[in-house]
Amino acid sequence: MKAAELRQMSAAELDKKLADLKEELFNLRFQHAINQLDNPMRIEAVKKDIARVKTVMRANELNAQ
Repeated sequence: MKAAELRQMSAAELDKKLADLKEELFNLRFQHAINQLDNPMRIEAVKKDIARVKTVMRANELNAQ
């Protein structure tokens, strides 16, 4: 996911995306704990996507002020 794609989303879409990513991260961590995770690098990728979403949300918040 690119930051440019995130900047085009509305606040509601960003909230939904953040919730989906957090749920995916939870599921990946659960799979990792029971040794069923195929690609452990996916955890880091999801964490980075969460950080990107939060960064764009914060930038939008600051621009609104």
